[in-house]
Amino acid sequence: MPASLPLSRLIVLDLTLARAGPTCVRHLADWGAQVIRIEPPGTGGEDIGGPRDGPDFQNLHRNKRAIRLDLKAPEGHAAFLRLAAKADVIVENMRATVKHRLRIAYDDVKAINPRIVYGSISGFGQDGPYAERAGVDQIAQGLGGLMSITGLPGQGPVRVGIPIADLTAGNLLALGIMTALFERETTGQGRWVHTSLLEAQVFMLDFQAARWLMAGEVAGQAGNDHPTGIPTGVFPASDGPINIAASSGRQWERFCQAIDRPDWLARTGWQTQKGRSDDRAAVNAAIAEVTREKSTAHWVALFAEAGIPCGPVNTIDRVFADPQVAHLGIATPVTHPRLGSERVVASPLNLSGVVKHIRSAAPDVGADTDSVLAEAGYTAAEIAALRGKGVI
Repeated sequence: MPASLPLSRLIVLDLTLARAGPTCVRHLADWGAQVIRIEPPGTGGEDIGGPRDGPDFQNLHRNKRAIRLDLKAPEGHAAFLRLAAKADVIVENMRATVKHRLRIAYDDVKAINPRIVYGSISGFGQDGPYAERAGVDQIAQGLGGLMSITGLPGQGPVRVGIPIADLTAGNLLALGIMTALFERETTGQGRWVHTSLLEAQVFMLDFQAARWLMAGEVAGQAGNDHPTGIPTGVFPASDGPINIAASSGRQWERFCQAIDRPDWLARTGWQTQKGRSDDRAAVNAAIAEVTREKSTAHWVALFAEAGIPCGPVNTIDRVFADPQVAHLGIATPVTHPRLGSERVVASPLNLSGVVKHIRSAAPDVGADTDSVLAEAGYTAAEIAALRGKGVI
């Protein structure tokens, strides 16, 4: 473990499944934390995202070690507590009640390690009327209002194309864990940090939520148009769709000049953002008549020169062929001991003076069980006995 990495002194026990919890742990692992992923024996370690050797698992679980441990067995529980006594962080995303039933909840660990920062993600919160319900991303998207504002007007509810509640909950929990670790530098005491898919999803409504809370406005579906700023949306070029955003007064002026339609600046109702929003169908139709005459490359170059945001609507393969994406190094190579060379998605964070890279591919199931337990003080005979009992 390179000591130069910012989180290299942290020991993290990873009890997570599916996506939200692993998303959190991935942040910690990418920046050097010593992550030990704990999985039950008798499984291949597969998650909801697919098989262990598949792209999803490999992308989520890089930079970790993995052990098998039966937390339900007394010996497995004891081994977990021995590991927890020396850990800095524990992350889990079980149903809210499961960790208490297994006796591995925050209070159980705090009793032996008051410095522990314990991170939890649930579907709907650790308490309240929905606390015991199972929660997954799409349920949170619907309950949290996102599906009601996604899609074309009148289309009916539409799921966002990524598991945004899962991903946001994981990102937020990583931030919460770092906040608690920062506080621990002063107090010497850890915290239980928790969020949920529902809280994360409602938080991500952002200004749409504020429109209701402060102005009583219930947002609806706006399709590819920005809900309040027009023109912002998808328009046809001669070779495919493009995104254009020119909603502010200054951008609208530059936009009209760039496409040689200065007469639009004097058109009744189009001189203000509200007026353009109220007449969005006509505004969008007029723009489309112009943009469909020339190529995406033409418009991107023209609008870039004018300082107007514009870009193509890429498929995933074209995303990674884009020169700026390539320059940023987001597709990062790593060598798996069995699978060979593969590419995963790099951390989007950049710290000056720190070279980010993927140190190791996702581990095979139980690959580090013996070495992790030996580091915790178990003898070879004790490890063999645990294996004989099916605990590891």
